[in-house]
Amino acid sequence: MIRAALVRALVLSAAFAGSLMSVRCLADNQLPAKATKELSPQLLSLLQQKNMPKHSRILVRIFKEESELEVWKQDTTGHFQILKIYPICRWSGDLGPKVHAGDHQAPEGFYTITPELMNPSSNYYLAINTGFPNTFDKANDRDGAFLMIHGDCASVGCYAMTDDQIGEIYSLARDAFLGTQQSFQIQAYPFRMTPANLARHRTNPHMAFWKMLKVGNDHFEATHLEPKVEVCNRRYVFDARQPPKSSTPLVFDPTGACPAFVVNPEIARPVRQKEHVDEAQYKQLVKANVPIAPIHSGLDGGMNRVFLAQIGGSMPPADRSPQPPPVSNNDNNGSLASNLFGALFGSKPASQMQLASATHEGSGDSATSRPNAKPATHIQTVAAAKLNSSKPPKNETTAPKSEPQQTAAVQPKPGLQQEANAAPPESDDINVVSALPTVPADSFDSRWHGFQ
Repeated sequence: MIRAALVRALVLSAAFAGSLMSVRCLADNQLPAKATKELSPQLLSLLQQKNMPKHSRILVRIFKEESELEVWKQDTTGHFQILKIYPICRWSGDLGPKVHAGDHQAPEGFYTITPELMNPSSNYYLAINTGFPNTFDKANDRDGAFLMIHGDCASVGCYAMTDDQIGEIYSLARDAFLGTQQSFQIQAYPFRMTPANLARHRTNPHMAFWKMLKVGNDHFEATHLEPKVEVCNRRYVFDARQPPKSSTPLVFDPTGACPAFVVNPEIARPVRQKEHVDEAQYKQLVKANVPIAPIHSGLDGGMNRVFLAQIGGSMPPADRSPQPPPVSNNDNNGSLASNLFGALFGSKPASQMQLASATHEGSGDSATSRPNAKPATHIQTVAAAKLNSSKPPKNETTAPKSEPQQTAAVQPKPGLQQEANAAPPESDDINVVSALPTVPADSFDSRWHGFQ
């Protein structure tokens, strides 16, 4: 305990001195240099331009169909604003949630990331465990484990980035933890929750689930505040609070009936406005009989067009090779490095958490060891995806190169006053609509202006 506190103090001291260096632990082991790299000068400059303190909170949003990962960060007003959009190098499966181990699906939903879920010694460069299955997943009998956001551009059930990208995302999360943030939220969606996308996918059997995710999406987009997530009656509930004049504490049973609750009126009113606008647009699109997207894409996952363009425009097969063995410095409680990372922040012992490296982690749920030699299809995919990359070999310690930056400013909406009913909707009618857009425009070119 004393030694863990000392390590934390050393790390904090180094961080606030402007350079987070490797810190030696008891057995003369240290965090890998890739996990302690300082943010690039370009990213530090971007933070300054956007009035985002280096150690302020972050939030991550993932969109499968667009193959994009967004990092949002709190600015000095306390609201989250878009920091950067990263093209996803590879994800596997199809649109829809992960249901069972081995289904090759990447998860969808709301996930809470604590320091113990950060793996500095991943077999895929660096990894952030999504924490699947969460409370909602368990209440709905969904199972699987070790679903990651990681590097190496290879995935079975994960969200794979390039090593440079995950290095930057990992560092942003680490610096947020070195501030006041105890956990950060990942919001994983099948696609951007627009009326157009909902209309395109209106016949999909997952639509009821996606409508529920849309409620959380609306709470965030209408306020630029992280939605508080609860689970009851096997459903997500967002920003619930105790009704006025009620003395009964709110207790949420994931599989039991939802308690009576209300939503903060400063959240409820802009969310309702957003819903009404989106609902009207959705109905117009359905009335116009917009084409329906196929339920199954016919592809095994996706890859952002930035990477597709580098490999000739056709989707390579997902990496279905066996999974890698644990890192060599494991102890009985999982990776020593992961245990140390958790100890830095006074968190639960690693043995009590779902560690990224406690078993055969990486791109899926397989428990078999991954051979050292990767299949030819994987080698071709990764080599093509990293075409023209200037990053150093994995054993070098230079800072990751800066990725393309999102420059569109997003302004928070002012809070408006109105009480809202708390009971989550049980009907399948669309409860998923929005006011003026508070996220970047939907076109790819507008989000990636100046990338190429």
